[in-house]
Amino acid sequence: MSSSTAGKHAGSGAARPAIAEPTFAERARTLVYLGRVGSLSTLSRKQQGFPFGSVMPYGLDDHANPIFLISTMAMHTHNVQADPRSSLLVTQPDAVGDPLGASRVTLIGNVLPVPEAEVAEARRLYLARHANSKYWVDFDDFSFYRMNVVDVYDVGGFGVMGWVPASEYYSGQPDPLADSAIGIIQHMNTDHEDALILLAHALAGMDAQEAAMTSIDRLGFHLRLKTQDGTRGARIAFPGEVSNPAEVRKVLVDMTAQARRM
Repeated sequence: MSSSTAGKHAGSGAARPAIAEPTFAERARTLVYLGRVGSLSTLSRKQQGFPFGSVMPYGLDDHANPIFLISTMAMHTHNVQADPRSSLLVTQPDAVGDPLGASRVTLIGNVLPVPEAEVAEARRLYLARHANSKYWVDFDDFSFYRMNVVDVYDVGGFGVMGWVPASEYYSGQPDPLADSAIGIIQHMNTDHEDALILLAHALAGMDAQEAAMTSIDRLGFHLRLKTQDGTRGARIAFPGEVSNPAEVRKVLVDMTAQARRM
C-alpha cells in the first residue's frame, strides 16, 4: 500500500501526476527501525507541566514499541514513575543536506516498567542493538521500561507530514530497503551523479547542475537538485516495486538507459 502526492515541479507551472510513496505508517516504522537513539521527553516532576528532554538509546520489541534501559538515578526515570506520558523523537540517520528537510518521527505514549515475565526478552532485544550495555545491564539500579505507543506524528521532509494512528503504526512494516538504503545512496551520489541529473531531467522535468539522492524506498527515491532557480527537491518513482539492492541496481540501470533515449 502506498500514499501519493501531487503537485507542480519548480519552475514549470505544469501539474505533474501523483507519485507513489510509502504511507506515513511505513515511513515511521522504517525510521524507528533504523534509529538507535532518540530524544525522550518526559513530564518534569520538579517543574510540573514542563517537558524534560533526554538523550535515549532504545531497542524495539516485536510490535515496534521502544524499549529503554534506564537508571533509578536518572531524572527521566523519576518523571515517568510519576507520570508515564512521554514522547520519543527519532531523526533520520546520516541525513543529507538541511536537517529540516530530513525525515523524523515522534512517538507519543506511556513509558512503563517491562513486566518481570518479559524482562529476559527485553534484555535480549535491547542488547542486540546496544551490545556495550552488557557491562551495566544487570546492575541493580538499572531497569527496562517500554513505551506503549498511542499516537505517531511523521515528518518526511519539507511539507510532507501527518499523524499516524497507533493501529496503523503497529500494522505497518519497515521498508525492505531499510538496511541497504544508506549504502545505495552513498554509491549513487559518489559514482553516478550524472545519472541522477539525467533522471531528474527526463522523469521530473528539472534541469540541474548538481544532484544528490537523499532517500530511497521500494517505490522510488528523492533527489536534492541544484538548479538555476536554487535548491529544489524531486521524487522519482520506480516502474515497479523493488525489494533488494540487486533489483535497485537493475531498475536504475534500465531507467537511465531509457532516459538517454528520451
